[in-house]
Parts: sequence; C-alpha cells; structure tokens
Amino acid sequence: MSSPVGKWDARYLGPVPHDLSYYSKCMLGGVLACGITHAGITPLDVAKCNMQVNPAKYNGLGPALKTLVAEEGANGIWKGFGPTFVGYSLQGMFKYGLYEFFKDFYMNLAGEEATNKYKPAIWLAGSASAEVFADLALCPFEMTKVKIQTSPTGTFPTAFGAALKQMSATKVDTRYPFGSLVPLWSRQIPYTMAKFFFFEKIVQLFYTHVFPQPKETYGKGTQLGVTFASGYLAGVVCAIVSHPADSLVSQLGKAENKGKSIGTISKEVGLLSLCTKGLGTRVIMIGTLTGFQWWIYDSFKSAMGMGTTGGK
Repeated sequence: MSSPVGKWDARYLGPVPHDLSYYSKCMLGGVLACGITHAGITPLDVAKCNMQVNPAKYNGLGPALKTLVAEEGANGIWKGFGPTFVGYSLQGMFKYGLYEFFKDFYMNLAGEEATNKYKPAIWLAGSASAEVFADLALCPFEMTKVKIQTSPTGTFPTAFGAALKQMSATKVDTRYPFGSLVPLWSRQIPYTMAKFFFFEKIVQLFYTHVFPQPKETYGKGTQLGVTFASGYLAGVVCAIVSHPADSLVSQLGKAENKGKSIGTISKEVGLLSLCTKGLGTRVIMIGTLTGFQWWIYDSFKSAMGMGTTGGK
C-alpha cells in the first residue's frame, strides 16, 4: 500500500495502513499471545523458580513437580496463576503493540535507504523501546508471582487479591511494586531484543531460501508454520540470553535475601549457578512459549486482515 502523500512511509508498507486501529489490534493480539501462554505453563514456571532458589531440594523438572504436588497438592503447581495471567497480558499488550509502533517510528526516522541497510538495528531498537514500557506494567505482578511461588507453604498468601494486598502492606521489605524493575529490565530487554531480532531474521531466511516466492502467494497455513518455527528457534536463544537475570529475579523473592543488594546476591549464588540452574527447563518452556506466542499473535493479525509478521 502506497503512502497517501506519495512519500515513502513505513506505516504504508504492509497490506493495511499502520494507524491507531492497527496498533490497537496489535496490542490486543499481544494480550492474547502472552497472557494465555504464560498462564498455561504456570506449573513449569513454579518448578523453574523453585529450582533456582532451592536447587538442593528441587534438582530437576520432574522431581520438582513431584515434590510440589506431594507437599502442596495439585494446586501447588498452579501457584501464581492470577498475577501471571494479568501481568503478562499487560506486558504482551505493550511488547507487541509498541514494537509495531516503534519499528515504524524508527524506520521513518532512518528513511528508506538506511532502513533497508540497517533493518536489524531497527528491530533491536524497536523491541528494546517497547520492552521498557512493557516491564513497567509487568513488574508489580511479576514480584507478586515470584513471592507466591517461592515462599514456603503457609508463609505467604497464594490467592491473587490477598497476595497483592500483602505485597503492598510489606512493601518496605518486599520493595513492591518496582523493587525488581532493574533486574527485570536486565532480563526482559535482552530477551525481547533477541526474541524479535531472531524471529524477524529467521522469518527473513525462510522467505529468502525456503519459500522464495512473494510471501502473499503462500497460504495462511504455510505462513503461520513459518511463524511458529521461527518463534520456537528464537525462543531457545532468548532463554539462554536472559537466564542469569531470570535467576536473579527469582533469588530476590527469597525471604533470606531480604534487604540484600543485587551485587551481594550475585556473589553469593555465583555466576555459574545463575547461568545454569533451571536452564534446561527454561529452554523447553521459553522455546515452546515463544513459538506459540508468535503463532497466536500472527493468527490474530491474519484473521484481522493485517497479514503475518516479517518477510524478506
């Protein structure tokens, strides 16, 4: 679609103009993509968090899940479902919606020639900018989720409303609502940059070498298959890149780390432990998660007549 003023404009490069309606729909697609998927894998997240904060007791995915069910019942592996669903729905809204906005903004700022030459830099800048705002929305709920999931049974409320109230009441100790914002940024911004960069790059490679005809000549099934495969592969890279910071966020939720600085916790736990404890579980979790997030997001966009993300 050509720009109405005849000048090159990134907002008019796709099948539909990127106006307020487009960005709003992308935000809704992000809510669906992130809220549903993150909430759906709550048991894996509970196991992963406990493996990070108490690796001696929870020394593997299977044993961790078995221990949690034995000690807390079936509900034990679904702790934190409420803040997970709400927090990641809000995060997804800003992550995807603002990525589309910032990508167009930076492309127009750079101009046509620079955009074509430095497209990867546009992807990185757009995703990093979007994630800054996405994490502001996520942080209070992520802190609550981690506290619910890592507190010993009976020491902290597990109901969503009661947990939020307790976090607020003890904010001097818990540093609620933005005490984990810096480690969250350190986890999520590299994660999101990797997620969007590698997704866009892998999609580009698919449509350059595997499906070389114009993207629009392929059916929705093929396009969404490319979306899922690209998302899954990107997710594996994301998990590795962001895992040390993810471990640190989990450590901040431990009662015995109350009042300690990030540097102190990092030294006590050790770099190797921060980089490796729970990594295998997180690779499985994030790979699958990211693949389905992109598939849900692009399925929604496709159903709205907005086309799938990425191309040559």
